[in-house]
Amino acid sequence: SIYEMFGNECCLSTGDVIKVIGFKINKLIASICENNEVSPFSAKVELPLNFPGLYKVVADKTPYVSVEEITRKVSIGPTRFGHPCFYSPEDIKLANFTIKRGEQITFHSVEEVAGAVAVNCGVVRNNRSHSFSLPLSQEGKFYECEDEQIYTLKEIAEWKIPKCRNRTVKLSNTLHTRDCSNPLPENFGGCLVLMPIYEVQAVMKFRKDIVHILSDLDIEVKDITDCYDISSFLQPLSLEDVFERTSKEFPMAAEIMEGPSGSQKPYNSLHTGKEIVIYKKYQATRVLASEIRSDSPKRHFLIPLSYKGKFKRRPREFPTAYDLEIARSEKEQLHVVATKAFDSPHKELFSVSVGDQFLVQQCQTSEVFYEGRKKVIDVLACEQILSDTYRRVLLPMYMEGGFVEVVHDKKQHQLSGICREFRLPFNVKVSVRDLSVDEDVLAATPGLQLEEEITDSYLLVSSPSNPAESWEVPVYRLNMSVHLLGRDVQAAVPPATKTVVEEISEEQYYMVRRYENQTLHPPPRPPKKPS
Repeated sequence: SIYEMFGNECCLSTGDVIKVIGFKINKLIASICENNEVSPFSAKVELPLNFPGLYKVVADKTPYVSVEEITRKVSIGPTRFGHPCFYSPEDIKLANFTIKRGEQITFHSVEEVAGAVAVNCGVVRNNRSHSFSLPLSQEGKFYECEDEQIYTLKEIAEWKIPKCRNRTVKLSNTLHTRDCSNPLPENFGGCLVLMPIYEVQAVMKFRKDIVHILSDLDIEVKDITDCYDISSFLQPLSLEDVFERTSKEFPMAAEIMEGPSGSQKPYNSLHTGKEIVIYKKYQATRVLASEIRSDSPKRHFLIPLSYKGKFKRRPREFPTAYDLEIARSEKEQLHVVATKAFDSPHKELFSVSVGDQFLVQQCQTSEVFYEGRKKVIDVLACEQILSDTYRRVLLPMYMEGGFVEVVHDKKQHQLSGICREFRLPFNVKVSVRDLSVDEDVLAATPGLQLEEEITDSYLLVSSPSNPAESWEVPVYRLNMSVHLLGRDVQAAVPPATKTVVEEISEEQYYMVRRYENQTLHPPPRPPKKPS
């Protein structure tokens, strides 16, 4: 018989046939670094993969000696995480391209080219991308590049821990957690060396779920792959695997092998063993929004453009004159009140007092005297509102002050109209709740900042017996495995898509923002104040 404890198989019978479908890091043993070094006396703590926090990966100082070693030990795949970067301390001469020493080489995918396995790579030179292939036989010293991206522990475990190597990470941002049992030292800001503890993922005959076997389970096994019909086993597919199928393969009937964890509506009915119909894959626009509140943690939402509630505007706050320039719009004049005083070091520029009101005009340049010489700096032209007139003034773009918007617009707005007419981020409060749903989670919030529009990937799923019962399943935020039933779907017409407001965790919020922003160039930094 098979026994299970805490979700893992603890006993397997002699003669059981197991098809191994993958390896997964179950947990991490973290050594706490002192002065970025690990000693035999370093404290060790056990961290679950959902341990809150965002981390930076520290580049491994030990080089890889060939492209083949990199493909064997480093995860290379189709997602954003699967594109590791390396550099060579020497030039690499290819048939029609030379990689310069120190140049960042991005590994995109492993493919068979002209009968030989090679890695599709790219470098960016003078803002132009150059693509080429590196054969597995290419030798040399390949060092990891510094990675400025931030990751959750789960992402690091899945993508950023090479086989046969440990991984050093540095805590970048602590996420809020209600759990007080934090194993790390108080106010910890150092490095951790992560050692993975694996589990084996497998399928077995006569079972319709995925079996999890800890790697330290004391059993002996024999490899019978070459003499066994492995097609008799179920083939689990993740939501990402399903999404990568061609559109012609939809709709498809499937059975859930592993349902999503937790009981968040509306996904709590997608349980293990349930049969579903997957009608189509698609991408849809969502607006990322966060609660406006002074205390933490804030709640975060993904709102579909079809949301039927209405909003009224709320004042925005701007910490610098540079932020006023970013928020400036051609459609309406930005009216602000100063909440912090500022003394200008230049007589040509205006000194601000608390309560001063301005209409923001445009960005321009102005000559100022600095250390006895003329200097041209960026300034923001504004009109100061006086009791019975206006005065044209110039504010230095580097000015660190504080401004609050004066809202004259009393109209109620639909979400789609806000995205069309105004520049995000944009502050609002629900004035009329969405009456098409039983519970509008946005209506109870004190205020919302609509931060940015994002594009997300979804599968439209329904119950075969009740097509009207449908779910819009986010591909990259819901952990779920299915196997295809291989039968024709009777109702080929997809049901109406029921879009809902999705509340996401703080960890998912940082992931969504990072995905969306990584293809965009960051805005220029505000000018620095002269020393």
